[in-house]
Amino acid sequence: MSSKISLTRYLVEQQRIDGHIPSELRLLLEVVARACKSISQAVNKGALGGVLGTAGSENVQGEVQKKLDIIANEVLIEANEWGGHLAAMASEEMDSIYVVPNRYPKGEYLLLFDPLDGSSNIDVNVSIGTIFSVLKKGNDDPTTAEPVCEQDFLQKGSQQVAAGYCVYGPQTTLVLTVGDGVAMFTLDREQGSFVLTQEHVKIPEDTKEFAINMSNMRHWDEPVKRYIDECLQGKEGPRGKDFNMRWIASMVADVHRILTRGGVFMYPWDKREPNKPGKLRLMYEANPMSWLVEQAGGAATNGRQRILDLQPGHLHERVSVILGSKNEVERVTSYHTKV
Repeated sequence: MSSKISLTRYLVEQQRIDGHIPSELRLLLEVVARACKSISQAVNKGALGGVLGTAGSENVQGEVQKKLDIIANEVLIEANEWGGHLAAMASEEMDSIYVVPNRYPKGEYLLLFDPLDGSSNIDVNVSIGTIFSVLKKGNDDPTTAEPVCEQDFLQKGSQQVAAGYCVYGPQTTLVLTVGDGVAMFTLDREQGSFVLTQEHVKIPEDTKEFAINMSNMRHWDEPVKRYIDECLQGKEGPRGKDFNMRWIASMVADVHRILTRGGVFMYPWDKREPNKPGKLRLMYEANPMSWLVEQAGGAATNGRQRILDLQPGHLHERVSVILGSKNEVERVTSYHTKV
């Protein structure tokens, strides 16, 4: 690029020139980006900042919280509660929604986030990240509308107005969509801002790479076993090509690789907890990632239907996830629907 384009300039152009987003959403996304910069600084300090290790508590999912889980959650709330753009927030780390306090003005947007995805990788210095999704509460005047409640958040993923993630790796990279393709921004620490480094991201329709936790193979349903077995047979098998497997156990890192060079990511339903539709959270992880992937030309399903068409039943609903290169996702999905 001949000149550096900051995140702010990119969003202003989305608002002013292309008309894709209103000013209030632009300001909200800038605040989220600033919060991600703060989280990135805490992650980078690691042991020097005393932020490693567990916090001795559990979240609503029954998972042991890391210190950075709590720090990241607090950073996002404190950064976003006072700006006047939001009515409420919801987090993977909180039992219920967080309504913007009455001492602050309220806006028409709802923010959902997984404050620190891939927490199990914190202490071993592997890439982790923040995932976020923005919904619109409605067209009512926020000063006269009914108080926001959990039901306001239970919207299909197709109704998102913005989604993205920030991956804290060798570089801190912010990936964003407002419904007009996918753009990537890299944090320039000297300049102190996110700079556009890739626009119109496209996922190849075909791939020779898959990401899945192979240790769970014995628990998978037959369609998933069939697909992975065919991949593992390589050139001699029905696919006629060799596949590579990648698994980082950090959704932001696995999805970032797919957005960068293609692949298919799977976290399917398995037999260990048959009454749960999946492991990943629909509203904090699957919906924003699925929209990003679709905006980049990929596909995302739960094995049977498009993830963005699923109607959430509750705030912390789980879902099976298959996303990435379009032709591979369609193949895995067809194995499920033809059973």
